[in-house]
Amino acid sequence: QVQLIESGGGLVQAGGSLRLSCAASGRTGSNYAMGWFRQAPGKEREFVATISSSGARTYYANSVQGRFTISKDNTKNTVYLQMNGLKSEDTAVYYCAFNEHNILVVTIRSADYWGQGTQVTVSS
Repeated sequence: QVQLIESGGGLVQAGGSLRLSCAASGRTGSNYAMGWFRQAPGKEREFVATISSSGARTYYANSVQGRFTISKDNTKNTVYLQMNGLKSEDTAVYYCAFNEHNILVVTIRSADYWGQGTQVTVSS
């Protein structure tokens, strides 16, 4: 089992920044991919960003490309999502996702584990 704990959400004005963190614990192994998804009220959960085990491969949704940056600290088993230039449409619950075979977490089905989510609210 793998446990994922997100932190860093909150309320921010449009144009501001936030950094989300997700710490993985338990039977993580040493070769895994992680990612972020989000779900706004009344909408389906959608992909945001993902990163490979080494950090060499990253992939972003078009809606966040150039504004968000995903990174990983393997010494801490932690993935980060730096969010800049936030917009009201970024308001959502953000979920951390984990794939234990180092498959980029681009779809909901590719996630083996999920975090509980952290709320991000962007006021306009």
